[in-house]
Amino acid sequence: MREDSCRFAWRTLLLALFLAVIARPAWACEDALTPCEDTGFVLATRAAPTRVLVDAQAPSPVRHAAAAFARDTGRVTGTDGTVIEEAGAARGPLVIVGTLDSPAITALIARGALDVSSVRGRWEGYLQTVVDDPVPGIDSALVIAGNDPRGVVFGLYDLSERIGVSPWHWWADVPVTRRETVRLAPGTRSDAPAVRYRGFFINDEDPAFGNWAREQFGGINAAAYERVFDLLLRLKGNYLWPAMWGKSLAEDDPATLSLAADMGVVLGTSHHEPLTRAHVEWERAKEAGEASGEWNYATNAATLQDFWRAGMERFVDSGAPGVVTIGMRGDGDEAMSEDTAIPLLEQVVADQRAIIAQTTGRPAAETPQVWALYKEVQDYYDQGMQVPADVTLLFSDDNWGQIRRLPDPAAAPREGGYGVYYHFDYVGGPRSYKWIDTIQNGKTWQQMDLAWQRGARELWIVNVGDIKPAELPLDFFLEMAWNPPAMTLDRLADYDREWARQQFGSEHADEIGEILGEYARLVSRRKPELLGAEVLRDPESRQIAAAFATLRDRVIALRPRIAEAARPAFYELVEHRVLAVANLYQMYLAAADGDDEAIGWAMLNDEAATNRYHRLLDGKWNHMMSQTHIGYTDWDDPDTNIRPVALQPDVAERATAAGSLVTPAASIVGSSKNEDLAWHAIPHLGSHGTALAVLPQGRPATTPADAIFAEYSLDVPRAGEWTLAVNLAPTLDTLGDDGLRLGLQIDDGPVIERRFLLEPNNGVTDTPARAAWAEAVTANEVTLAQPLGHRPAGPVRVRIYRIDDNVVLDELVLRPAE
Repeated sequence: MREDSCRFAWRTLLLALFLAVIARPAWACEDALTPCEDTGFVLATRAAPTRVLVDAQAPSPVRHAAAAFARDTGRVTGTDGTVIEEAGAARGPLVIVGTLDSPAITALIARGALDVSSVRGRWEGYLQTVVDDPVPGIDSALVIAGNDPRGVVFGLYDLSERIGVSPWHWWADVPVTRRETVRLAPGTRSDAPAVRYRGFFINDEDPAFGNWAREQFGGINAAAYERVFDLLLRLKGNYLWPAMWGKSLAEDDPATLSLAADMGVVLGTSHHEPLTRAHVEWERAKEAGEASGEWNYATNAATLQDFWRAGMERFVDSGAPGVVTIGMRGDGDEAMSEDTAIPLLEQVVADQRAIIAQTTGRPAAETPQVWALYKEVQDYYDQGMQVPADVTLLFSDDNWGQIRRLPDPAAAPREGGYGVYYHFDYVGGPRSYKWIDTIQNGKTWQQMDLAWQRGARELWIVNVGDIKPAELPLDFFLEMAWNPPAMTLDRLADYDREWARQQFGSEHADEIGEILGEYARLVSRRKPELLGAEVLRDPESRQIAAAFATLRDRVIALRPRIAEAARPAFYELVEHRVLAVANLYQMYLAAADGDDEAIGWAMLNDEAATNRYHRLLDGKWNHMMSQTHIGYTDWDDPDTNIRPVALQPDVAERATAAGSLVTPAASIVGSSKNEDLAWHAIPHLGSHGTALAVLPQGRPATTPADAIFAEYSLDVPRAGEWTLAVNLAPTLDTLGDDGLRLGLQIDDGPVIERRFLLEPNNGVTDTPARAAWAEAVTANEVTLAQPLGHRPAGPVRVRIYRIDDNVVLDELVLRPAE
């Protein structure tokens, strides 16, 4: 054990001894307006850079994105493009950009050179096409036309991405492959988002993001947010909840509001910050003598109204687009008191909407609003609290990736629609998780596909913590939000590989994609903050530790073959997370085995991995991985990493799983469907990397008589008493009934209805359903145990029948009865 730990320490810290080169990807010219190697429209050359024609009166988001696109072409060719306002200034390749009502686009439409019917009237829609003889003296030009300003923005950034500028070129230091000439295949492309508002929430941002931004930019200010806004838009998101731990975007740097307007970013505030006011502003207002009393509408309504009105006036004056959060939680994101009456909360909303109408000068219904049904606020909704139909109802997950409630399929459509607030990061019970990426894309796909099928299509937002190191799951979330139906199971299966190809080129994309998928499979089994010496006494956890060690060695072997320019990105996106979590498992494994010396080596390895991250590129990412992650004993994070205590040898005696036989859910031998409902394998989900769910999701309950089943053939190795454990993802009853059901049939016996009910809470275990939820999210599974009685040696047939939607099958475990 000690020798292996030493070798790991050296391998973690040594620099590679030789270089490798990422293969220059060949541009196959397969689809319209994709890059071509030797033919097609010349977008830019090193000697003749792009000219981007933008009307002088174009909206500021269009002008801002046009300038960024011109720089992006220079990242590829080595010579930046230029933004021009007159066609006569064009020399070399020309790109004409504008909204449908801009002079240049209008002129092309008027003379029949441009057909914009595919995007007209489509929110944020864009069209890309090559037009011949667009202006006198120019043979051809690329036209990017948007239905609205953000449509133009997304059309430009879409092309930037396709010519090789990753959205993560700054945020993850992804290098751009240089080319002498950029050509595009002929044709036309158009696109528009399916979800109206798509974005992320920077949250729980100290110590990592906060200290990083203070060092890099002097604060979480306009300079920092310019980078955030740029990333959001390049990922085709449009909506942001800003960092709010003791921070106010509007007060800390008022220029940030103007910047959001200039770039076209839709601003909001988090689920508990109504009418654009950050929570810290309430405390600041009281300290400044501008407000007094409690955060209590029953006793302090007039003061709160004045406070909210000032926030709305400030926001209206800024000109920034926004979605206004309404409603009210307790002070500091705490629950409201149990005796809070629904009529009072309905009055809060009514008064807030009156303030919105007063400050905007138009009916409240004309200002986008969202009511977040987070934690106890959902209870008010369940009990019948009403808000106007134009308000978007924002459902939430349980903070651990399981959506709690979704629209009833029988509910009438709402003008404001429905949305989902999802989590990749959380502070709360049963354990906070802030340190590192722990997300399986398949889990995100299954839950958000369910949301889409159930009608939550207006607003998707994810709590992404510090942004880094959640790059891959964030990219996936926003790409799926752009067009959920387009994220098919095949695309989901290939996503890690394609993402790796975008960041690192083709040569190592397959291997990096496999590493990322295996990392997500392993790390999602149990959040790192939930690990400990006692956990590593479990044989299954020891298997995960061994698998992580194998994955670590694979990454270390790959590192020298990564091109020098891509190594910072490789460390940020691949290497650090694998080495760091593998080391954490080795640390707790050493503690479980009573090896104090190996614990010490692992602590040094952890520090070295963090320091290496912080020293990359002259300290560009200093502080970003400073979140404590070792030594949790309750829900909150420790102030510093706490060295594990080595267990005594007699305590470290381990149970074994002798005789248990595991069958992955994907190992079906047969299945039956009813019409289009059938069990499907979901890639990148579950403990084996593939789980089963019935698709399409969102359908009403069925019965075993509908015969929608997955069939397994298990083998009892010897006669005796046996138990079958059916392990499931810890999904929730999104209709708020009595849990989720499935049917279980053994051989030709009757179909047994099994049910599981999980009640999300903050780690309180005072009821069976709450205790079951806490246990389920800790283990990332729900187990339904079915006694089989005495069985002879030989085969046993098992069928799992669909009854309720949103049941996800992970594995079947046959084990001797205890």
